[in-house]
Amino acid sequence: MKIIKLYGNQHSLIKKAIENNSTAQKLLFEQYAPKMLGVCRQYVKDLHHAEDLLLQGFLKVFTKLHTFKNEGSFEGWIRRIMVNTCISHLRKKNSIEQERLLQLLVQDKTNGKIANQPQTSIDEEINTFSVGNKTFRFSLKEGDDKGKKSKKKHPSIRNTTSQFVFAMGVNNVLDAHQLNSLEVSEYQFWRSRFYEVGLTWKTHFSKKDNPLYVTYGISFLWNNLRPKNNQQHVRNENMTTLATRIDEVLSESRLRHVQMIFPVHMEWDFSRSNKSSKKPVRIGVGAFLGFKLGTRQYLAYRDIEGIDIEEVQYDNFNMNTLNYGLSAYTGYKAASLYVKYDMNPLFKNTKIRNISLGVRLDLN
Repeated sequence: MKIIKLYGNQHSLIKKAIENNSTAQKLLFEQYAPKMLGVCRQYVKDLHHAEDLLLQGFLKVFTKLHTFKNEGSFEGWIRRIMVNTCISHLRKKNSIEQERLLQLLVQDKTNGKIANQPQTSIDEEINTFSVGNKTFRFSLKEGDDKGKKSKKKHPSIRNTTSQFVFAMGVNNVLDAHQLNSLEVSEYQFWRSRFYEVGLTWKTHFSKKDNPLYVTYGISFLWNNLRPKNNQQHVRNENMTTLATRIDEVLSESRLRHVQMIFPVHMEWDFSRSNKSSKKPVRIGVGAFLGFKLGTRQYLAYRDIEGIDIEEVQYDNFNMNTLNYGLSAYTGYKAASLYVKYDMNPLFKNTKIRNISLGVRLDLN
């Protein structure tokens, strides 16, 4: 009633505010500030930080007020500015944290806290690498003269062959190990995909006509998750959640994390049996251990000014660095159905775990 009495309607109130009329600007602030504070608190839990973002947002509102064309909801226009202000704050906060961690890493290297590898043989040095303060080593050496003698003494250990592995398929998450949680998953089933490329070694144990093998190797894995309902991943301190994008329609929202894994399987390969009735069927059951190499989020949308924006956010989004899980495959000749399930949560402080189902090729 106070607004109508002074200026007749909202249009005239906005017009006065554009002319830097302090009374009109105060009335607009008093009218919309309570609702907009609620919007800010959806992104920032601390009340004082939310109030600071509210003031920053209204400063942008009054600065850009002349661009409002009286088309659509004025409250919605203000809300979009508040959401953009909050998201920009979270991005800046994450960027500062990453820069601080990088500076600490460089300082530790300078101070000698990150030690160089000790003197080892050339082969061991090539097969040794470090992640943080942990060192990993794997050996792919051929046997020496003693190893050859050992083979003669132990005829049960047979020849080893190598295969190139390529796999692809769909990717999603389970909540608290419940398979039926896929029905209410917040991720798109067919558009969330995974890709795996690697090299495996296959060793035959026991007698020649025994189909049992052990396979082991190294793979690089790309997991992609695409949220439903115009959502994107937002990291707020030690929690990562999905938040609906209110201001724009997302044409692309995809979280991708890359891993290096070391799989080990027990495989029954009936195609290599010496029996007369060979069946080219393979069944493998095993597990994998690895670590994440990097995570990023891809966003694409058109902003309120009609400009197409493509954005890449580099952040770990509170993902666990180490990863381990179970995997299995069954197939005919070189092609197999392939399933992988992470036993540790995808994000810290959550119960969701990654699951993948696809097709796998083992090529000699």
